[in-house]
Amino acid sequence: MSDDQSYELLGFDNVLLPVGDLGAAVGFYERAGFSVGFRLDEAGIAVLTVGGETPGLLLRVEEAFGHRPPPWPSARVWIEVSDAREAARALRAAGVGLLDEPFPVATGWTVEIADPWGNVIGFTDYTKRPELGRRP
Repeated sequence: MSDDQSYELLGFDNVLLPVGDLGAAVGFYERAGFSVGFRLDEAGIAVLTVGGETPGLLLRVEEAFGHRPPPWPSARVWIEVSDAREAARALRAAGVGLLDEPFPVATGWTVEIADPWGNVIGFTDYTKRPELGRRP
């Protein structure tokens, strides 16, 4: 691109996740610890908040989108938590299945879940490199 056609990436707006049923999706994500920022059933969307950030996860109903297992490999959205292994315990207690046991990463631990439509969300911590993580 030439200088007069360039643009600046300012930050995330939202991450869109396709779902087949808005009510079921909101229920799943609430069990996984998310809060609903707003929900517009007539538009088939709901925004889930993530921490104190303005961008969130936007659930969007896609007609005739049925349940499916997550493709491997697939895009993943990872969200920072203070302790991923504790998140795994809380997710299990809420009836949310894990894709696998928590696994170590360079900065700490991560655990992943998949919603009924195959969208994969990870919860990752910075217990090995706290200087790189957010401060609670």
